[in-house]
Amino acid sequence: MDSSFLNMEFLIDTFFVALSGVPVALLVTVVAMAIALPVGFFLALTRINEIPVLNWFTKIYVSFVRGTPIIIQIFVLYSVIPLILSGIFEKYHIDYPVYDINPLWYAFIIFSFNTAAILVEVFRSALKTVSQGQLEAAYSVGLTSSQAYRRIIIPQMLVTALPNLCTATINLIKATSLGYAISLQEITLKAKVAANVGYNYLEAYIDIFIVYMILCMTVEYLFKLFEKRLSRYKYTTA
Repeated sequence: MDSSFLNMEFLIDTFFVALSGVPVALLVTVVAMAIALPVGFFLALTRINEIPVLNWFTKIYVSFVRGTPIIIQIFVLYSVIPLILSGIFEKYHIDYPVYDINPLWYAFIIFSFNTAAILVEVFRSALKTVSQGQLEAAYSVGLTSSQAYRRIIIPQMLVTALPNLCTATINLIKATSLGYAISLQEITLKAKVAANVGYNYLEAYIDIFIVYMILCMTVEYLFKLFEKRLSRYKYTTA
């Protein structure tokens, strides 16, 4: 492409503007994953063990998340959460400006909600690869359920689940770009605001593309290092 079509000075300057949104994108990703991991694992256990009410609830929850675009989930939750909080605060006479809450808190809830549903299926399929006999053997030597899962089941499950966990994490990072819809000061919003002045949207989108590519490639590399550390469990799983 001819460089005359691009404002190179703006392209370089806005790259660092977009880069300044990385901490927010990473913070949302880390917090959302920290919430979604235990929730997703617990709900996966309800599916594996077919616990009546919870299994039914989990099926509906997962179907809803997988069957609707995340941008719709963002708009719905961003509209519903303030209404719920307003009702609770009004009932208990709590004087707090609900509509002044930092969008970052909504982002934590929305992306945790979406990611947990995805991890349910990741963990459920990974748990099925671990022989049920290993859990029974753990009980036979006196281990509790928590000890058996922590020492035997989860390490082996992670070997199978890690590639899908990597994909879920990268998809979550990319999904944070939709945070602009709730005025979250992340990569996309910062670059688009900078582009508004001179209508340099092409340069802004190129910067967004480069920043997300670097970020996602770095995360993928870190997961590969972690996968190597877990490789000692592969023989056992097999």
